[in-house]
Amino acid sequence: MSDDILARLYRLACARRTGDVRRSYVAQLLGKGKDAVRAKLAEETQEMLQASQKEDKADLRHESADLVFHLLLLLAAHGLEWEDVLAELRRREGVSGLAEKAARAKNG
Repeated sequence: MSDDILARLYRLACARRTGDVRRSYVAQLLGKGKDAVRAKLAEETQEMLQASQKEDKADLRHESADLVFHLLLLLAAHGLEWEDVLAELRRREGVSGLAEKAARAKNG
């Protein structure tokens, strides 16, 4: 299943969070704090959008992978489990996006 690789990457990110910053990009970035992770996620988002504008599929694939990876790092930085995100997606499955958005607005 496609979410298996994401679950493995999330577990790896959590395991490397306290690793040697000289040997682990994950430990380095997470060690800088949530603001650094947010900034990196924003940077990766911009790069993915630029790749989309160029309509370069290889670049878009590469930048999308970077974006997803850094999203996993942000979740790890907040202690939010990847399974929590999957559970939320499962909860929304089959629900109209408009209805789901209206329900969030109502609950405020």
